[in-house]
Amino acid sequence: MARYTGAVCKLCRREGKKLFLKGERCYSDKCSIGRRAYAPGQHGQSRKKASGYGLQLRAKQTVRRFYGVQEKQFHHYFEMAERKTGITGENLLRILESRLDNIAYRLGWASSRAESRQLVLHGHVTVNGKRVNIPSYLVKAGDVIAICEKSRGLESIKAKVEMNSGRPVPAWLDLNRDVCEGKVINLPNREDIDVPVEEHLIVELYSK
Repeated sequence: MARYTGAVCKLCRREGKKLFLKGERCYSDKCSIGRRAYAPGQHGQSRKKASGYGLQLRAKQTVRRFYGVQEKQFHHYFEMAERKTGITGENLLRILESRLDNIAYRLGWASSRAESRQLVLHGHVTVNGKRVNIPSYLVKAGDVIAICEKSRGLESIKAKVEMNSGRPVPAWLDLNRDVCEGKVINLPNREDIDVPVEEHLIVELYSK
């Protein structure tokens, strides 16, 4: 699958908000949003009034980049959200939150979703006792996610877990820090998801 390999700080600047793509750097004074709070490029500082379509596009790109999902897969998630009962925009965010790489990030086992994706890809994470190396795997309420017993002793993983131990864990997840194990109590409601976006704009964009 294609993957963006450029400077991720430019993505935050393009959307004009922190997407927390760089891990610990995003929480420091080095964050590019604090230093250059305008879009990258030659015309980044020029003020432009966004059209209705422009606002919808920016909302979609913000969510895509926040979770590190490519366009084709994002559209697939939107179609899944449409088929579910309830509000489509909220369903979409709930599906994205239930990705295994996002769960590993929320549990504090990585500094960014890119790091947690790598953690899953390298086979360090289990779901209900079985090793899963697919970052897009969708967990369900009641699932138990853990770092493999052998992997817990690796210095690189221990350092990351320790570094992120102070980060709050969402109320819809239950974390046992001693054994690096978490349980999905239930899938999150909209108020539990901290994505800085108006999701109804994405629904409007795809409904055209």
